[in-house]
Formats: sequence, structure tokens, C-alpha cells
Amino acid sequence: MKESIFHRLYELYHQDVFQFLIYLVKNRTIAEDLSHEVYVRVLKSYERFQGRSSEKTWLFAIAKNVAIDYFRKNTVRSSHSFNAFNWETEQLVSPTKSPESFTELNDEMQQLLTALEKCTGDQKMVIIMRYFQELSISETAAVLNWTEGKVKTTQHRAIKQLRELLTTSKKEANQHDS
Repeated sequence: MKESIFHRLYELYHQDVFQFLIYLVKNRTIAEDLSHEVYVRVLKSYERFQGRSSEKTWLFAIAKNVAIDYFRKNTVRSSHSFNAFNWETEQLVSPTKSPESFTELNDEMQQLLTALEKCTGDQKMVIIMRYFQELSISETAAVLNWTEGKVKTTQHRAIKQLRELLTTSKKEANQHDS
């Protein structure tokens, strides 16, 4: 891989990849380590990149896989069992409460991120890609290797669940304040 290609990819997408990972793992140091792993994989596999998707969606697919590997390893370590981790249905819950940068967010955003932790892995990935990283439905589908219909359905279900969680959270807060 030419050094100039690597630098271009890094300059164009590093911040987006890092933010995507920090939303998933909620720890700056871990997100930095995982970002490093993404670019190690880019170096190793760029020659096999066939251009069927954009470089951006290819990088996000690598970042998604790196994050899944991280959660899978942590799940196995924490449970001391070797049961298969199913990222599609399992919650991708980081062991860290929230990253330092999230402490400066307004209350509504913090509530949203807390509610997002209760969504499935699929739902969390779709919401982060669509609304935090602003990927299109087709880009999100390419990253996840899904149909656009599956992305739309998962997004719809995630939004519905988030609404329910946030409504319940507000009701509980109002009852607590009374």
C-alpha cells in the first residue's frame, strides 16, 4: 500500500472512525487503541479492497468488526465462558460508564446515550452510523453488509425503542420530582 494512500485515508476518516468507536466503547483510550487496530487492518488488507463500496464505508466496516471483536473478547473474559457472542442481539455495553467528552453534553443527549445502551447491537450500530456519523442508508447498509430495507427496519425499531425508553425515563423523573 502506498504511503500517500494510507495518509489520505487517515486524514479524511480518522476523526469519524474514532468518534464512531468512542460512541460504542465510551472510553477514549480504548477507542484510540481500536482506531489504531483499524488502521493496522487497513494496511494489511488495502490490496484486497476492490472498490465495490466507498473507502469510507469500507473503513467503517473494519471499525465495526474491530469493535465487535473488542466486545466479544470482553464478554468472554467477563463471563469466563466461551459461549458465542451474538452482536446482532446482544447489547454492546461498554464496561466504562461514559467518556470524558460525554460529561459536557446536555442532559437530553446524555439520556439518549444512556437509552442507546439498552438497544441491541444492531440498533446501536444503525443509530450511531445514521445519526451520529451521518451515513446514508445505503452507506450504512454497505458497512453492515445488509439490505437497505434491513437498515430502515432496524432504524425504525431502534427509534421506537428509544422513544419508549426516553418517555419512561421522563415519567420516572417527573414522579421523582413530585
